[in-house]
Amino acid sequence: MLGLNDDPADLWREYVNGIARLVRCHPETTEGLATLRSAGWVIGIATNGARDIQRAKLAATSLAPLFDGICISGEVGVRKPKRRFFEAAAAECGVTLNAVGWMIGDNPETDMDGAKAAGLRTLWVANGRRWVDGLREPDVLVPGIVEAIEVLRRSGPPTLRACV
Repeated sequence: MLGLNDDPADLWREYVNGIARLVRCHPETTEGLATLRSAGWVIGIATNGARDIQRAKLAATSLAPLFDGICISGEVGVRKPKRRFFEAAAAECGVTLNAVGWMIGDNPETDMDGAKAAGLRTLWVANGRRWVDGLREPDVLVPGIVEAIEVLRRSGPPTLRACV
């Protein structure tokens, strides 16, 4: 035993709130997402993690209203890179998983390889990292989220509604 007298629920809440306080969202990201939505894109969040942590991060950034669907592994009971997770994410957006959909992410294994296996187009946000050898390469590689949004914006609105 650690000899703590605190209620575990209080400690967990403090931990979740601490994580949420560390999250930042650049205005360019918010503006870019709003531009995509106004152009007809269906936009979703597809993330692994605990429900309360991920929801707290979304609340802290005020991003939740910009998304048509939010799929959190801790809520749906399956994690990326499983195809069932990507199917659940598409369903949260009110669409079906299809080849016009995009997965934009920063994790080579769970985001990119999982999405490729599920039949989605992929856009990897490198954030200063190099691609991992041995994995299927993404369709597009960009340095940051602003560039990712620009790639989608330039590609025009999808002919079929697609969750990104």
